[in-house]
Amino acid sequence: MSKPKGHKYYVVWQGLDTGVFDSWEECRELVTGVPGARYKAFNTHEAALKAYRNDPLESGDVLQAIVSHARREVVNYEAIPEIDITALAVDAACAGNPGVMEYRGVMVATGTEVFHQGPWPGGTNNIGEYLAIVHALAWLHRHDDGRTIYSDSRTGISWVRKRRCGTTLPRTEANKALFDVIDRADRWLQTHAPVNRIAKWDTEKWGEIPADFGRK
Repeated sequence: MSKPKGHKYYVVWQGLDTGVFDSWEECRELVTGVPGARYKAFNTHEAALKAYRNDPLESGDVLQAIVSHARREVVNYEAIPEIDITALAVDAACAGNPGVMEYRGVMVATGTEVFHQGPWPGGTNNIGEYLAIVHALAWLHRHDDGRTIYSDSRTGISWVRKRRCGTTLPRTEANKALFDVIDRADRWLQTHAPVNRIAKWDTEKWGEIPADFGRK
């Protein structure tokens, strides 16, 4: 029986089991949470079988690695149909709460870092997540780029949709520079009409967001 148009086959080179599998559901069960898991989607069974027999790590054709500050992982997001691999992903990190905060944005498909701001003292993770999304919106606006933005922060997404930072953190002399950035972000949202879709990254299903700083 022929498969419907657009059906994909999944190769697992390293996981709970290895081989060519007929669905993403099968593949996901074998690779989720497995350190060093390696897998990829293919459009035909023939291509998948050929790839399985010629492990890309052995042939030198290494799968695209998403690089965090703390670790290097082999992650093939094309193997997860729900993910828009053309998207820009953002994340923040904060040492303490409040504490020293920074944020960044990377391209999902390549792991390329397109911006990285901070560190600022006296911040919070939620503030960083908010600023990261606004920075991504402004960056894409400047480049006339309509791609999707992924964030793993419900709070950050909510604040952006309300067009203002909702933090209750008090302003102090120590975090004055950070609040100047927050004020600029609020003004940008209130004077622009962003067109980019902001989507929630599903960490439970897809693993850490590509922009993750790897400090958990």
